[in-house]
Amino acid sequence: MAYTLDRTITDADFETVDARTRKALGDAGFGVLTEIDVKATMKKKIDKDMDGYRILGACNPNMAWEAIGMEPKVGAMLPCNVILREVGGGVEVSAVDPVASMSGIDNADLKGVAGQVRDMLQGVIAAI
Repeated sequence: MAYTLDRTITDADFETVDARTRKALGDAGFGVLTEIDVKATMKKKIDKDMDGYRILGACNPNMAWEAIGMEPKVGAMLPCNVILREVGGGVEVSAVDPVASMSGIDNADLKGVAGQVRDMLQGVIAAI
């Protein structure tokens, strides 16, 4: 089972894709709660160079509220991470597939919410 929803953007640079991703997330009701610049962190912590790589921790509060109400420990699997990664020919955007990440939790109602969030994230990826 694939665990990410992916798209490679070939018509824009890294920072432009970042801005477009944040806008698409916002338009779909997600906020970016966390941001990790993996490239800068690797350079600072272990003096290793790498291509652009950024992790955005995105959350849709309404969906998170619903999921936590069904399964209080699900917060250990939130937020929905979206990565931006420089690849040959463009910038790859990958979002976690909530259905895959929640598959280990035996709760049919939660799986329904995960499916809704997956549909929302697929729309985000398509809108970038």
